[in-house]
Amino acid sequence: MIYFVPEAADAYARLGLNGRHGYFASRSAPMGAVSAEVVVSTFFNFNPDLVRAAIPAAWAAAAPSAILDARLAAADSALRRVLGEAVESEEMIEAAGLARVAAVTTRCDGRPLAAAHAALPWPDEAHLVLWHATTVLREHRGDGHIAALTLAGVSGIEALVLHAATGDVPRAVLQSTRAWPDDAWDSAHAALSERGWVQPDGSLTDEGRAVRAAIEATTDQAAAAPWGAIGEDGVARLRELARPWSKAMVQIL
Repeated sequence: MIYFVPEAADAYARLGLNGRHGYFASRSAPMGAVSAEVVVSTFFNFNPDLVRAAIPAAWAAAAPSAILDARLAAADSALRRVLGEAVESEEMIEAAGLARVAAVTTRCDGRPLAAAHAALPWPDEAHLVLWHATTVLREHRGDGHIAALTLAGVSGIEALVLHAATGDVPRAVLQSTRAWPDDAWDSAHAALSERGWVQPDGSLTDEGRAVRAAIEATTDQAAAAPWGAIGEDGVARLRELARPWSKAMVQIL
């Protein structure tokens, strides 16, 4: 939610980071004032020119530590606005405890974004503990997904073309949010077509469907280990507790 709520955009703007500068800077800030090429690599599917327009200029506007403080404050404000009294509830304390156990037992070998987030200090308040744990686990899964795509020989833009081919998210959304021009998209489509993975109309072939399913299965398998720390009952309980809050957040985004 931190990438969509107005509290975050406002907090970054006060630091001189407007638009996507705030996104790229806030998500990469746990790694320090890294180069644009590090962000291109770890974020994977964005047009490099879009990243280079924001990084390293963002570090001249604000230090990574200041950006992280602004992000945490924005998360606090947004969660309090949307969840109200639930922020102070016993259920929040229980959920935060479960999520933290999963996050702190996460191995981050070969997962740079997860490792950087996992190394940040833990917040004190339960709703922020839950948010931070969720962020670590999200980046852990994302790093594993990029590894699975890379092993399959899929580039960042090709991953977007494959995603669009499922019909789950329109091409226009994926292409515009990652700022890829038509010629680059069409070139990636042609490359995947040569591999027999996509049809001329942009849909998946049977082979492409199987390849994408294998990538997703590898991602799921690589992301499963942290949840073993709380077991099936813990996972079910965490979902029971947090699901109403995630639904409330989705409704306002």
